[in-house]
Amino acid sequence: MGQTSPAGPGSGGQAGPAGPDSAETDSAETEKDRVVELLGGEWSIIIGLLAGLDDAAWSRPALPGWDVHDVLAHLIGTERTLAGVQHPDPADIDAGRHVRNAIGKANEAWVVALRDRPHAGLLDDFRSVTAHRLASLRAMSPEEFNAPSWTPAGHATYARFMRIRIFDCWMHEQDIRTAVGIPGNEDGAAAEEALDEVVEALGYIVGKRGRAPDGSSVLIRLTGALQRDLPVVVDGRARVVAAIDG
Repeated sequence: MGQTSPAGPGSGGQAGPAGPDSAETDSAETEKDRVVELLGGEWSIIIGLLAGLDDAAWSRPALPGWDVHDVLAHLIGTERTLAGVQHPDPADIDAGRHVRNAIGKANEAWVVALRDRPHAGLLDDFRSVTAHRLASLRAMSPEEFNAPSWTPAGHATYARFMRIRIFDCWMHEQDIRTAVGIPGNEDGAAAEEALDEVVEALGYIVGKRGRAPDGSSVLIRLTGALQRDLPVVVDGRARVVAAIDG
């Protein structure tokens, strides 16, 4: 519910309607709660998925250079870093060919540091760090949550970073599911949020990486668990539009 402002002189003691600042605060609080609870829900799904795996499943390849155990170690490392835990020194590792940049090497440092952790212990580590992170995120004010911050997509806000965390965690959940042959969670709020993150980069993907020529248009039609039309036009630069004319 919206807040009310104090009664002014001659108002007869009745509270007036909430002002614009109050409405903006309520909106920011609602959006913060949505993002935080969505991230917490995704963590719970990953915990439930991994809790049922045997040792052989934990060792199945999930990504180049990483098995299922390593994917979870990566997620733990990211959340520990965000919680302020000292990062392992990436200079101390011998990174494989799948590591292509400084961020990749930093990620790999956590993976290597946790590689010998027993599977059950690693899952306990994930439960612990995500419980701590969830409590910290819930305790943040909307102003703190929306403060300027570095993100993997460049300088933005901490809120944007947490939306990217939903994307990253959901994608890695799907990496694990593919590796162990347990499909699921392919639609719903976390999947929609992850897709929205992809849409943010779609102009760059089509125009810069795909080299679509100026004056062209591309319609990407999703027909699986998530169904959506994603029209992209190139007119000086590629961008997602509501619809393609003609």
